Amino acid sequence: MKLPIKHIAFLSLLFVLLSCQDKSTRIDLAGNWNFRIDSLDLGEDEEWFKKSLEDSISLPGSMAENGKGHDIDLHTHWTANMWNDSLWYRDEKYAEYRQPGNIKISSWLSPEKKYYGAAWYQKTVKIPKDWNEKNVFLDLERAHWETTLWIDGQKVGAENLLATPHMYNLTDLLSPGKHRISIRVDNRIKHINVGKDAHSISDNTQSNWNGLIGDLHLVAKPKVYIDLVRVKPDFTKKEVEVIAEIINTSNSSQVVELKLSANNIEGVEVDTGEIENKYSVSKSQTVSISYPMGDSVELWDEFNPNLYEMNLKLNSKKGEDSKKVRFGMRDFKADDKHFVINGRPVFLRGTLESAIFPKTGYPPTNKEEWARIFSIIKDHGLNHVRFHSWCPPKAAFNAADEAGIYLQVEASAWTVVGDGKPIDKWLYKEAQAILDAYGNHPSFVMMAHGNEPSGEKHKEYLINFVEHFKNQDNTKVYTSGAGYPYIKNADYWNTPKPRIQQWNQNLNSIINREPPQTVFDYQEIIDSTSMPVVSHEIGQWCVYPNFKELPKYTGILKPKNFEIFKETLEDNHMGHLADSLMLASGKLQVLCYKADIEAALRTKDFAGFQLLDLHDFPGQGTALVGILDAFWDEKGYVSPDEFKSFSGQTVPLVRIKQRTFKNTDTLYAKVEIAHFGEEILENVTSTWTLEFENGKTFAEGAFSSKTIPIGNGIDLGEISVSFKDINKASKLNLSVAVGDYTNDWDLWVYPAEKSEIPETDFRVVETLDTGTIDYLENGGKVLLNPSKGAVVSGKGGDIAVGFSSIFWNTSWTNGQKPHTLGILCNPEHPALKDFPTEYHSNWQWWDAMSHSNAIVLDEFSSDLKPIVRIIDDWFENRRLALLFEAKVGKGKLLISGVDLHTNIENRLEAQQLLYSLKKYISSKEFNPQNEVALSDVRSIYGK
Repeated sequence: MKLPIKHIAFLSLLFVLLSCQDKSTRIDLAGNWNFRIDSLDLGEDEEWFKKSLEDSISLPGSMAENGKGHDIDLHTHWTANMWNDSLWYRDEKYAEYRQPGNIKISSWLSPEKKYYGAAWYQKTVKIPKDWNEKNVFLDLERAHWETTLWIDGQKVGAENLLATPHMYNLTDLLSPGKHRISIRVDNRIKHINVGKDAHSISDNTQSNWNGLIGDLHLVAKPKVYIDLVRVKPDFTKKEVEVIAEIINTSNSSQVVELKLSANNIEGVEVDTGEIENKYSVSKSQTVSISYPMGDSVELWDEFNPNLYEMNLKLNSKKGEDSKKVRFGMRDFKADDKHFVINGRPVFLRGTLESAIFPKTGYPPTNKEEWARIFSIIKDHGLNHVRFHSWCPPKAAFNAADEAGIYLQVEASAWTVVGDGKPIDKWLYKEAQAILDAYGNHPSFVMMAHGNEPSGEKHKEYLINFVEHFKNQDNTKVYTSGAGYPYIKNADYWNTPKPRIQQWNQNLNSIINREPPQTVFDYQEIIDSTSMPVVSHEIGQWCVYPNFKELPKYTGILKPKNFEIFKETLEDNHMGHLADSLMLASGKLQVLCYKADIEAALRTKDFAGFQLLDLHDFPGQGTALVGILDAFWDEKGYVSPDEFKSFSGQTVPLVRIKQRTFKNTDTLYAKVEIAHFGEEILENVTSTWTLEFENGKTFAEGAFSSKTIPIGNGIDLGEISVSFKDINKASKLNLSVAVGDYTNDWDLWVYPAEKSEIPETDFRVVETLDTGTIDYLENGGKVLLNPSKGAVVSGKGGDIAVGFSSIFWNTSWTNGQKPHTLGILCNPEHPALKDFPTEYHSNWQWWDAMSHSNAIVLDEFSSDLKPIVRIIDDWFENRRLALLFEAKVGKGKLLISGVDLHTNIENRLEAQQLLYSLKKYISSKEFNPQNEVALSDVRSIYGK
C-alpha cells in the first residue's frame, strides 16, 4: 500500500523527533528530592544512602527556602565573627531581644531557619538505554558546601569547591535503568577554613546556607569527548589560540576530527569559516589551534562589549561531541602604572559585591538578575566590580560580558595563609577551578587569592601563588590579596592607602582633620609605586537606616537588626524623624563619597578605586554604607546621574584651597579633567558658571577649545573671581561643563565687615557662672557656648563628633570615631538666617562639627526640639542637639554645642555662625517655648 506524500513527511518528522528524544544527552534533576537532616552525623554510619529518606525538599534551593532547619535562639551557631557585636549577648539594652519569641540579632540579617551541619538529598533517576556506551557525569552548578556522593549505596567521592560546579564521573555506576542518587551536603567549616567572615560562606552576607542551587543535571558524553577548552585572544594578530583537551575513555586509540568555527553572539559567522584538524588520541591529548578572526573582528571593552562563540565539533567512531565557548577579543594588562585594554588606558571605577542577596540568602544563578545589577552599576558611572572573598556563578560572568564590566574575582578566602594548613593547598585548587570554569569570559580581568590575608608567612605564600597563576593564564592580571601585601611580582597593588579615612584613623583622617578643600590627592603613593595602584575599599561612609525598605524583605533573610534600630528610635520619641534622619545623613554620605572619588580622579597615573560599597552591607555590625539599599534600589537622596557626575568616565575637576570665603577674597580655582571615555574629545570648549542658590548667575566664563586625550590630570584652565560684590552671607555653586559632562562644588561667601550687634540685652558666655545665672533667672537672654570637651560623659562628652559620617559602623570598629552622622535642621529657622544652610550637613558645617560637643537631651522633655540636631549612631538613637533653646526661670537660654570663642579670629565659619545667633537672640523672634530647669542645664556640664 502506498502512503500519500504528506503522510510520509509526517512519519519522517515524527521519527526524527522520537530519535532526538531517545538520544537526549541530558537529564534535568530539578524538582522534588527526598531529604533528611543529619544534625548528629549519623547518616554515614547508619547507611542512609541505602534507605529512602522520609522528608522532601525542592531543588534547586536551600534548606532555609524550604523551611528546613532550626529557629533562631541564643544558641544558634553563626558562621561569622561578632567582634564587638558580642555585646548583644550581654548588654542590658539588648535584653528584650534575647527573649524567646523575640530574638533579634543586631549584627546582620536573620534567616527564618538556620542549619549548620550535614543534610542528605536523595533522588531516583532513570537512565535511558542509549546511554549504555556513554560517559555519564553529575553536574551540580553550586553546592554549599562540601558534597559527598553515593550511587545505589556505593560511595563515589567528595568535593568541596565553593565557586565552581561539583562534577562527578558516574560512568561505571549508572547503567540503563533506575538508580538512587544520595548527596550529603555539609556547610560546616572543617579542615578547610576559608575564614568565618569570608563572603563565600559568612552569615554576614549571603548566609551560610545548606543546599544545591543553579543547574542540576546528568549529562551523557561519548567515549571520546571534549573536556576543558581555553580561548586566548590576540587582538594584535586578530586571532585566537584555542586550547582543547580531548579525552578518550575507550580501550583503544581513536582518530578524531576536530572542527572549529566562530560566530558573534548574533549568530553571524566570521569570515574564516570552519577549520578542521585530525588527531590520533590514545587517552587524553591537549591540542592548540590558531584560529584567524578576520580583518573585521570587533574588540571587547566597556564601551563595545562585542562577544563571540567558538564552536567545537568532535567526530570519532565513538560518536559526536560539541562545545560552545563564549569569548571576547580583548587584551587587558598592566602597562607601567596604568591598566590598558586593547592599548587604551583604563581607569577602574569600581564597587564591591559581597554576596548580599536578602531574598534568597545565596547568589542568583540567572543572568537576568545580574544584568539588572550591572546595569545599575553602570548607570552610576562605574565600570568595575570586585567580588570580595568570593566568586560568582556563571550567570554573573555572562551578564558582565554583555554589559562591559571589568571583574576582580577572588578565590573565596579571608583567612590565615602560608602556615602549611590545608587551606594553602585548597586555594590553589579553588583558584584553578575558577580559571578553568570562567577563564574565557572577557569580563574576568583581575584575580586575587581573597581578602586581607594574615599569617606569619602569608607574603611568601602569595608571592608563589601569584607567580603560579600568572604562568597558568596570562589573559588576566593578578595581585596578592585584596588590601595587601605589596609584592614585587604582582601585576597591580590593591591597597587601602589612597583613601580619606583609614581604619582606626578616627578624627585624624584627611576629611576630619583638614579644612574643606579640593586640592589633596595621592600622588606621593603613586609616584613611589612601580605598578598600577587600585585603592581598596574606599568610602565605607554610613547612612541612617532606611526603615521604608523593611517590606522588601520577603525572602528568607529578615531585617531583625533594622527592627531593633526602629524600635529604639521610637522609644526615644523620634520615630517620626526616621525618614528625615536617613535623608540628611544620606546627603552627608554623598559628600564624603564625592570627596573620596574626586581625590582619586585628581591623582595622575592612579589606576582606579573600589568602593565599599555602592549598596548596603547589612552584616558585620550592620554597615549601611550604600547610597543604594541591599536590593540595589535608590534611597531617594541622590540620583544615578548626580552620582555619575563625579564618578563617571569623564569628570571635570577643580582644585580649590578652601570652601568658605570672605567677600574681600578672590576665588582661585585650577580646572582639570579626568577623561577615560572611548575616544579623545576633539576641540571641546569648557565652560564654568558660579550661581547663587536662587539660580542667578554671579559669574561665568569659558576656556579656549581643546582636544582632550584619554587620561587624567589634564589642565583646562584657571578661574579667578572676586567676591567683592557679595554683601550678605551666601551659598554659591561652581559648575564646570565639558561637552555633556558637568560637575559642581558648593562654596560660601561671608561679609568681612558685619553690622555691630551690641550685647546690651543679652550675654554671650562660655560658662554659667553665678552672675550669669542671676542674670538669666531674672529675665536675661543668654547664648551659652562652652569650650569643646566641656560636656561630661553620659551627657554627650563621650560622643565623638566629626564632620564626616560614621566609618563602616561603630559596632564592628569597636567605637571608632566619629560617632555621629551629621546634622538635621530646619534651614528656615531664624537662628540660621545669616548662616545659609540646607537641612543637612554641608562643607560650611565642617568648622562647627570639628569644634563641638554633642548634647544628649534624653532626660529632657520630648517636646524640646533642637534647632540643629546631631544625628546619632543608630545603635544608640539618643536625642542629640548641637543647638537648642529653652526658657530657664524668667530668662531665655540659647545653648550652642559649638565652641564659638576658641581661636575664633581664624575660624571664618564660626564668626558667621556666632553673628547669626547673636542677631537671632537680640531679635523678637527669640522666644523659646519649652521650659527646662537650671539644674538640668548645669548637669550637662557636671555642675
